[in-house]
Amino acid sequence: MKKGNMLIAQSGGPSMVINQSLVGAVLAAKESRSVGKIFGALNGIQGILDERFIDLRKESRATLEAVANTPASALGSVRRKPTPEDCQAIFKVLRKLEIRYFFYIGGNDSAETVHIINEEAVKAEYGISCFHIPKTIDNDLRESDHTPGYGSAARFVACAVKGDDLDNRALGGVKIDVIMGRNAGFLTAAAALARTEPDDGPHLIYLPERAFSMDRFVKDVKAAVKRHGRCVVAVSEGIADRAGTPILAAYTQETDSHGNVQLSGTGALGDLLAKTLKEKAGIKRV
Repeated sequence: MKKGNMLIAQSGGPSMVINQSLVGAVLAAKESRSVGKIFGALNGIQGILDERFIDLRKESRATLEAVANTPASALGSVRRKPTPEDCQAIFKVLRKLEIRYFFYIGGNDSAETVHIINEEAVKAEYGISCFHIPKTIDNDLRESDHTPGYGSAARFVACAVKGDDLDNRALGGVKIDVIMGRNAGFLTAAAALARTEPDDGPHLIYLPERAFSMDRFVKDVKAAVKRHGRCVVAVSEGIADRAGTPILAAYTQETDSHGNVQLSGTGALGDLLAKTLKEKAGIKRV
Protein backbone atom coordinates (compact mmCIF):
# COMPACT_ATOMS: atom_id res chain seq x y z
CA MET A 1 0.00 0.00 0.00
CA LYS A 2 1.18 3.52 -0.82
CA LYS A 3 1.86 5.72 2.18
CA GLY A 4 -0.52 8.58 2.81
CA ASN A 5 -2.59 10.33 5.42
CA MET A 6 -5.89 8.98 6.71
CA LEU A 7 -9.23 10.64 7.43
CA ILE A 8 -12.03 9.05 9.43
CA ALA A 9 -15.52 10.32 10.25
CA GLN A 10 -18.87 9.17 11.64
CA SER A 11 -22.32 9.60 10.14
CA GLY A 12 -25.99 8.81 10.71
CA GLY A 13 -27.58 7.78 13.99
CA PRO A 14 -25.20 7.22 16.93
CA SER A 15 -25.10 3.88 18.72
CA MET A 16 -23.64 2.38 21.89
CA VAL A 17 -20.62 0.95 20.07
CA ILE A 18 -19.89 3.23 17.11
CA ASN A 19 -16.85 4.58 18.96
CA GLN A 20 -15.47 1.05 19.23
CA SER A 21 -15.23 1.01 15.44
CA LEU A 22 -13.64 4.45 15.43
CA VAL A 23 -10.98 3.54 17.96
CA GLY A 24 -10.33 0.14 16.39
CA ALA A 25 -9.61 1.78 13.04
CA VAL A 26 -7.38 4.45 14.61
CA LEU A 27 -5.34 1.96 16.65
CA ALA A 28 -4.83 -0.24 13.59
CA ALA A 29 -3.82 2.78 11.51
CA LYS A 30 -1.25 3.77 14.12
CA GLU A 31 0.45 0.41 13.63
CA SER A 32 0.42 0.61 9.83
CA ARG A 33 3.50 1.81 7.99
CA SER A 34 1.24 2.95 5.15
CA VAL A 35 -0.53 5.59 7.23
CA GLY A 36 1.00 8.93 8.13
CA LYS A 37 -1.19 11.50 9.84
CA ILE A 38 -4.59 10.42 11.16
CA PHE A 39 -7.33 13.05 10.98
CA GLY A 40 -10.83 12.88 12.42
CA ALA A 41 -13.51 15.01 10.74
CA LEU A 42 -16.10 16.55 13.05
CA ASN A 43 -19.72 15.94 11.99
CA GLY A 44 -19.04 13.75 8.99
CA ILE A 45 -18.73 15.20 5.50
CA GLN A 46 -20.01 18.54 6.81
CA GLY A 47 -16.87 18.77 8.91
CA ILE A 48 -14.74 18.04 5.85
CA LEU A 49 -16.42 20.84 3.91
CA ASP A 50 -15.97 23.18 6.88
CA GLU A 51 -12.38 21.97 7.41
CA ARG A 52 -12.97 21.02 11.04
CA PHE A 53 -10.49 18.29 11.98
CA ILE A 54 -8.72 16.87 15.01
CA ASP A 55 -5.39 15.03 15.13
CA LEU A 56 -6.14 11.50 16.29
CA ARG A 57 -2.59 10.21 16.04
CA LYS A 58 -1.51 12.32 19.01
CA GLU A 59 -4.23 10.86 21.27
CA SER A 60 -2.91 8.36 23.83
CA ARG A 61 -4.07 4.76 23.91
CA ALA A 62 -5.69 5.40 27.31
CA THR A 63 -7.71 8.28 25.88
CA LEU A 64 -8.75 6.26 22.84
CA GLU A 65 -9.81 3.28 24.97
CA ALA A 66 -11.90 5.61 27.14
CA VAL A 67 -13.57 6.96 23.99
CA ALA A 68 -14.20 3.40 22.80
CA ASN A 69 -16.30 2.74 25.90
CA THR A 70 -18.31 5.94 25.46
CA PRO A 71 -21.72 5.77 23.70
CA ALA A 72 -22.82 8.05 20.84
CA SER A 73 -20.53 9.51 18.17
CA ALA A 74 -17.34 11.02 19.60
CA LEU A 75 -16.58 12.86 16.35
CA GLY A 76 -20.14 14.09 15.95
CA SER A 77 -22.47 13.06 13.16
CA VAL A 78 -24.39 14.38 10.18
CA ARG A 79 -27.18 13.42 7.80
CA ARG A 80 -26.16 14.76 4.43
CA LYS A 81 -25.99 13.24 0.97
CA PRO A 82 -23.05 14.67 -1.01
CA THR A 83 -23.69 16.23 -4.41
CA PRO A 84 -21.09 16.15 -7.20
CA GLU A 85 -20.30 19.75 -6.26
CA ASP A 86 -19.83 18.72 -2.62
CA CYS A 87 -17.43 16.00 -3.72
CA GLN A 88 -15.28 18.43 -5.67
CA ALA A 89 -15.10 20.69 -2.61
CA ILE A 90 -14.27 17.66 -0.44
CA PHE A 91 -11.47 16.59 -2.79
CA LYS A 92 -9.97 20.07 -2.68
CA VAL A 93 -9.73 19.82 1.11
CA LEU A 94 -8.49 16.22 1.11
CA ARG A 95 -5.79 16.92 -1.46
CA LYS A 96 -4.54 19.77 0.72
CA LEU A 97 -4.24 17.34 3.64
CA GLU A 98 -2.73 14.66 1.37
CA ILE A 99 -5.44 12.17 2.33
CA ARG A 100 -5.06 8.78 0.66
CA TYR A 101 -7.34 6.73 2.93
CA PHE A 102 -10.90 7.72 3.82
CA PHE A 103 -12.99 5.77 6.36
CA TYR A 104 -16.67 6.53 7.00
CA ILE A 105 -18.56 4.84 9.83
CA GLY A 106 -22.33 4.51 9.49
CA GLY A 107 -25.33 2.68 8.08
CA ASN A 108 -27.03 2.46 4.69
CA ASP A 109 -26.98 6.17 3.89
CA SER A 110 -23.36 6.39 4.98
CA ALA A 111 -22.51 3.47 2.71
CA GLU A 112 -24.19 5.36 -0.13
CA THR A 113 -22.12 8.43 0.72
CA VAL A 114 -18.90 6.41 0.50
CA HIS A 115 -20.04 4.98 -2.83
CA ILE A 116 -20.76 8.46 -4.21
CA ILE A 117 -17.43 9.87 -3.04
CA ASN A 118 -15.55 6.88 -4.45
CA GLU A 119 -17.25 7.18 -7.86
CA GLU A 120 -16.61 10.92 -8.02
CA ALA A 121 -12.98 10.36 -7.00
CA VAL A 122 -12.52 7.97 -9.93
CA LYS A 123 -13.99 10.57 -12.29
CA ALA A 124 -11.70 13.22 -10.83
CA GLU A 125 -8.70 10.87 -11.08
CA TYR A 126 -8.03 11.35 -7.39
CA GLY A 127 -6.13 8.37 -5.99
CA ILE A 128 -7.95 7.82 -2.73
CA SER A 129 -9.15 4.55 -1.18
CA CYS A 130 -12.62 4.81 0.39
CA PHE A 131 -13.84 2.40 3.07
CA HIS A 132 -17.24 1.99 4.71
CA ILE A 133 -17.21 0.74 8.31
CA PRO A 134 -20.67 -0.75 8.99
CA LYS A 135 -22.83 0.53 11.82
CA THR A 136 -26.59 0.24 12.00
CA ILE A 137 -28.97 -0.59 14.81
CA ASP A 138 -31.42 -1.85 12.16
CA ASN A 139 -29.09 -4.77 11.30
CA ASP A 140 -30.02 -4.38 7.63
CA LEU A 141 -26.70 -4.18 5.79
CA ARG A 142 -26.32 -6.88 3.15
CA GLU A 143 -23.65 -9.58 3.41
CA SER A 144 -23.47 -9.23 7.20
CA ASP A 145 -24.90 -11.54 9.84
CA HIS A 146 -25.12 -8.75 12.38
CA THR A 147 -23.81 -5.20 12.53
CA PRO A 148 -22.22 -3.24 15.38
CA GLY A 149 -24.98 -1.31 17.10
CA TYR A 150 -27.73 -3.90 16.70
CA GLY A 151 -27.05 -5.94 19.85
CA SER A 152 -27.11 -3.01 22.25
CA ALA A 153 -30.14 -1.47 20.53
CA ALA A 154 -31.98 -4.81 20.61
CA ARG A 155 -31.34 -5.07 24.34
CA PHE A 156 -32.67 -1.54 24.87
CA VAL A 157 -35.84 -2.30 22.88
CA ALA A 158 -36.46 -5.52 24.81
CA CYS A 159 -36.09 -3.73 28.16
CA ALA A 160 -38.18 -0.73 27.09
CA VAL A 161 -41.07 -2.88 25.85
CA LYS A 162 -40.83 -5.00 29.00
CA GLY A 163 -41.34 -1.82 31.01
CA ASP A 164 -44.30 -0.83 28.86
CA ASP A 165 -45.77 -4.28 29.36
CA LEU A 166 -45.63 -3.87 33.14
CA ASP A 167 -47.33 -0.47 32.85
CA ASN A 168 -49.96 -2.00 30.58
CA ARG A 169 -50.69 -4.71 33.15
CA ALA A 170 -51.55 -2.02 35.66
CA LEU A 171 -53.45 0.34 33.39
CA GLY A 172 -54.98 -1.96 30.80
CA GLY A 173 -55.99 -0.92 27.30
CA VAL A 174 -53.69 -1.04 24.28
CA LYS A 175 -50.10 0.21 24.15
CA ILE A 176 -48.50 0.69 20.73
CA ASP A 177 -44.71 0.85 20.53
CA VAL A 178 -43.39 2.05 17.16
CA ILE A 179 -39.81 0.86 16.72
CA MET A 180 -37.15 1.87 14.22
CA GLY A 181 -36.50 -0.26 11.14
CA ARG A 182 -37.39 1.05 7.70
CA ASN A 183 -37.04 -2.18 5.73
CA ALA A 184 -35.88 -4.67 8.35
CA GLY A 185 -37.73 -5.99 11.37
CA PHE A 186 -34.78 -7.27 13.43
CA LEU A 187 -35.05 -4.47 15.98
CA THR A 188 -38.82 -4.77 16.34
CA ALA A 189 -38.55 -8.56 16.65
CA ALA A 190 -36.14 -8.02 19.55
CA ALA A 191 -39.09 -6.65 21.53
CA ALA A 192 -39.99 -10.26 22.32
CA LEU A 193 -36.63 -11.12 23.92
CA ALA A 194 -37.66 -10.19 27.48
CA ARG A 195 -40.85 -12.28 27.48
CA THR A 196 -40.81 -14.95 30.17
CA GLU A 197 -44.50 -15.81 30.65
CA PRO A 198 -47.20 -16.76 28.11
CA ASP A 199 -49.18 -13.57 28.73
CA ASP A 200 -46.18 -11.22 28.59
CA GLY A 201 -46.17 -8.54 25.92
CA PRO A 202 -45.66 -7.72 23.20
CA HIS A 203 -48.71 -9.73 22.25
CA LEU A 204 -48.52 -8.62 18.62
CA ILE A 205 -45.47 -7.86 16.47
CA TYR A 206 -45.61 -6.34 12.97
CA LEU A 207 -42.54 -6.31 10.72
CA PRO A 208 -41.88 -4.64 7.34
CA GLU A 209 -41.04 -8.03 5.82
CA ARG A 210 -44.74 -9.00 6.06
CA ALA A 211 -47.51 -7.11 4.25
CA PHE A 212 -49.59 -5.07 6.71
CA SER A 213 -53.38 -4.95 6.60
CA MET A 214 -55.17 -2.37 8.72
CA ASP A 215 -58.32 -4.51 8.88
CA ARG A 216 -56.28 -7.51 10.01
CA PHE A 217 -54.54 -5.34 12.59
CA VAL A 218 -57.86 -4.30 14.11
CA LYS A 219 -59.01 -7.94 14.31
CA ASP A 220 -55.70 -9.04 15.86
CA VAL A 221 -55.86 -6.39 18.57
CA LYS A 222 -59.49 -7.15 19.41
CA ALA A 223 -58.61 -10.85 19.75
CA ALA A 224 -55.61 -10.09 21.97
CA VAL A 225 -57.68 -7.84 24.23
CA LYS A 226 -60.34 -10.53 24.50
CA ARG A 227 -57.71 -13.11 25.45
CA HIS A 228 -55.49 -11.06 27.79
CA GLY A 229 -57.73 -8.18 28.80
CA ARG A 230 -55.10 -5.86 27.34
CA CYS A 231 -52.62 -5.66 24.46
CA VAL A 232 -49.06 -4.47 23.85
CA VAL A 233 -48.13 -4.01 20.19
CA ALA A 234 -44.60 -3.73 18.77
CA VAL A 235 -44.69 -2.36 15.25
CA SER A 236 -41.91 -1.42 12.88
CA GLU A 237 -41.92 2.13 11.54
CA GLY A 238 -41.55 0.69 8.04
CA ILE A 239 -44.65 -1.53 7.83
CA ALA A 240 -46.03 -1.51 4.30
CA ASP A 241 -48.98 -2.82 2.32
CA ARG A 242 -48.87 -5.62 -0.26
CA ALA A 243 -47.61 -3.20 -2.90
CA GLY A 244 -44.65 -2.31 -0.69
CA THR A 245 -45.89 1.21 0.04
CA PRO A 246 -45.19 2.28 3.64
CA ILE A 247 -48.44 2.66 5.57
CA LEU A 248 -47.31 6.11 6.66
CA ALA A 249 -46.45 7.28 3.13
CA ALA A 250 -50.05 8.24 2.39
CA TYR A 251 -50.10 10.50 5.45
CA THR A 252 -46.78 12.37 5.13
CA GLN A 253 -44.75 13.92 2.33
CA GLU A 254 -41.73 14.68 4.49
CA THR A 255 -38.44 13.11 3.34
CA ASP A 256 -34.89 13.00 4.71
CA SER A 257 -31.69 14.19 3.02
CA HIS A 258 -31.37 10.92 1.11
CA GLY A 259 -34.93 11.11 -0.26
CA ASN A 260 -36.48 8.51 2.05
CA VAL A 261 -39.96 9.03 3.52
CA GLN A 262 -39.46 10.43 7.03
CA LEU A 263 -40.64 7.62 9.28
CA SER A 264 -38.87 8.29 12.57
CA GLY A 265 -39.46 11.09 15.01
CA THR A 266 -42.96 12.10 13.94
CA GLY A 267 -45.23 9.89 16.04
CA ALA A 268 -47.58 9.83 13.06
CA LEU A 269 -47.72 6.05 12.66
CA GLY A 270 -48.58 5.47 16.31
CA ASP A 271 -51.25 8.17 16.13
CA LEU A 272 -52.70 6.63 12.97
CA LEU A 273 -52.90 3.13 14.46
CA ALA A 274 -54.36 4.42 17.74
CA LYS A 275 -56.98 6.49 15.91
CA THR A 276 -57.96 3.47 13.80
CA LEU A 277 -58.38 1.24 16.85
CA LYS A 278 -60.54 3.81 18.61
CA GLU A 279 -62.77 4.23 15.58
CA LYS A 280 -63.02 0.62 14.33
CA ALA A 281 -62.49 -1.47 17.46
CA GLY A 282 -64.19 0.79 19.97
CA ILE A 283 -61.18 0.65 22.29
CA LYS A 284 -61.01 3.85 24.29
CA ARG A 285 -57.65 3.49 26.03
CA VAL A 286 -54.95 3.33 23.32
